[in-house]
Amino acid sequence: MKKLAVLMLVVAFSLTALFGATLTVGAKNFTEQYVLGNLASLLLEENGFNVVERFGLSSFVARQGLTTGQIDLYPDYTGTAWVTYLDQEEIINDPDELLEKVRELDAENGVVWLDRINANNTYALAIRQEDYEKYGFETLSDLVAYWNEHPNEFVVGVDYEFYERPDGFFAFADHYGLDIQDSQVSTMQLGLTYEAISNNKIDIAMVFATDPKILRYNLHVLEDDQNFWPYYHISYAVRKDVLDEYPEIEEILRPLTQYLNQDILIRLNYRVDVDGVEPEVVARDYLQGLGLIE
Repeated sequence: MKKLAVLMLVVAFSLTALFGATLTVGAKNFTEQYVLGNLASLLLEENGFNVVERFGLSSFVARQGLTTGQIDLYPDYTGTAWVTYLDQEEIINDPDELLEKVRELDAENGVVWLDRINANNTYALAIRQEDYEKYGFETLSDLVAYWNEHPNEFVVGVDYEFYERPDGFFAFADHYGLDIQDSQVSTMQLGLTYEAISNNKIDIAMVFATDPKILRYNLHVLEDDQNFWPYYHISYAVRKDVLDEYPEIEEILRPLTQYLNQDILIRLNYRVDVDGVEPEVVARDYLQGLGLIE
């Protein structure tokens, strides 16, 4: 039976190479997503697929593209699916359990989640290192306690999506009991919070845990001590009908699960954001280094 399964996979690979099926790969609109989108595209192209790329999308547009058939697969985050797409409120502190529950619920939407990559790109709030030394904040609870006593001292910078999404800034504020006015929240394009906090235009910045700009701008990330934000482990979400037709996709992308981790992803992101290398080049160099593409 095992030999038959292997033979079927080999035949599937051969047919793909022969006819060059086309897949549309999506990605959201920030560095890590461009890297992950290119990693998937390059692996699929190496294994005979023609790839159309739809990168630079918001979470909602990417998700809608997947569920309506405009996108065949793209990298996403288990926490985003659980809270935003599936409208769940339960806090799950086991990343594997979270993935399984996302898989179970999203199967009803015709979406399959592949194995997760060991990188947790959760939301976080960060302050300047000098402010950390001044105030001694270690946790979000420390920040909120001080902020409520000094309501006019801080301005926080967030991107537009984080301002609006149900697991975003105001949901955090409600959960932690932060009394804040809209005037204390400055919205800006994704990624500009780092420059804004560096230039003292804001005091607290929304960041992502795998973003190398945390190191570049010498920021201190505050611990989410009340576990408000769920795990945001990365997994490629694939339309079920596409995976049923091309089951080899799972094996083609499996090396990303095996080799990528949080430290490696931060380094890949660093090459883009700090060194100025194009995401496609970063992805190609990484895969060539592993011997996965020529």
